[in-house]
Amino acid sequence: MLAYKLTAGQLTAVSPSQSFASSDQKHLCILDFSELVAVSAQLDIGSRLVEECISGKSCKFESHDGFDFITLSIPDAISGTVKPKRIGIYFRANLLVFASDRITYFADLVDAIKTADIQISDLSKFFHLFFDKLTYDDRDVLIAIEEEISGLEEEFIVAIKNDLVDYLITFRKRLLSLKQYYEQLFEISEAIEENENNLIDKKDLRYFKILTNRINRLFTNVLNLRDYGTQVREAYQAQLDINLNNVMKIFTVVTSIFLPLTLIVGWYGMNIMMPEFHWEYGYPFVIGLCIVVVAGTLLYFKKNKWF
Repeated sequence: MLAYKLTAGQLTAVSPSQSFASSDQKHLCILDFSELVAVSAQLDIGSRLVEECISGKSCKFESHDGFDFITLSIPDAISGTVKPKRIGIYFRANLLVFASDRITYFADLVDAIKTADIQISDLSKFFHLFFDKLTYDDRDVLIAIEEEISGLEEEFIVAIKNDLVDYLITFRKRLLSLKQYYEQLFEISEAIEENENNLIDKKDLRYFKILTNRINRLFTNVLNLRDYGTQVREAYQAQLDINLNNVMKIFTVVTSIFLPLTLIVGWYGMNIMMPEFHWEYGYPFVIGLCIVVVAGTLLYFKKNKWF
């Protein structure tokens, strides 16, 4: 567990064992879920909220009398190996608590703030800096996904890939999770702007409006990527249909060539006596007729650009 006291615009590390109930001191606490269970009573956090932090599967915002509660479930495509996958946030006037499966992420944020000598005038400032860092490089993730889809599109143009549909289904699932994530995050950001408990300093509210606009753009980008993926899949399906039509065209040409030959074979294969049987040139005539039929059919198809 990491604990800090906000003094004169700076975060100062304090002992985690001290009391955080004092109303004249503002504290920041960063801890993992096991530590949250152990110190929830000390932080005056209810058992239901603790359980929601640990087992919740979605992102949501709750505004209670005197405090706000937020849970975040971050998709693998966004969290990667750096960001947490699960975050619980408890925020009241004198206390800001982050519970997460990766507290080093928050420790790095505190170190970055100290290194850059950023003035933390209020807990709401750190609250904003966290969300800013959380979403700052998400655009790069979406660009990488777009480049992957574009690469698949180029591959199927060069050669049909039998597993392209499987790849596209995988992308659709990833984009669906991102769509749900940014949709919920957008709702959370709007709820934070409402500031029902007056936990956000008025001069910091404008930063959350900027954050809301950023999340909205990310959400729109995800929708555009879903449309792009759909277009690639439709183009791929259209190419498959074209290839199938080409195969059927070949079969049609072959069938059309052999159809008159089959008629000739059937005609002269009848078990009846025909005058041509006694003609000296009957057999060469039939051979020549077949050659003329085949050549004429091929010329006709070639003239009409069937192949």
